[in-house]
Amino acid sequence: MDAAPAPLTRRAALRTAFTAAVLAGTAAALGPVLRARRPRQTLTPAPLAEETYRGRHITVDLAAAAVHIDGRPLHVMRRADGSYLSGINHFQSYDTPLELARAAVDELGTNQLALTAPHHG
Repeated sequence: MDAAPAPLTRRAALRTAFTAAVLAGTAAALGPVLRARRPRQTLTPAPLAEETYRGRHITVDLAAAAVHIDGRPLHVMRRADGSYLSGINHFQSYDTPLELARAAVDELGTNQLALTAPHHG
């Protein structure tokens, strides 16, 4: 004779629900940890941008925010909002270092950048 399965008791139902809740909570807690261990694929900017603008050679290292005009360094500062400014025109900020370099060339005209930064003391 086949025995009928025992009816699900309240205790068994609560135990099953508790086990499911513990497993769900553990999965929710471990999810961010496991995701953080995966290597992230991020898009990095091109390391170097070069162009000739109004007869001047501009080189921009996007990773380091270093700007050179005709081989001479232009002091670049990054603002808290992500924009850039320089000592050539420190009253206006620009979205990218390349835009900043072009504006510096416009401001410099035929003048050259100094080879060294001025001493502020």
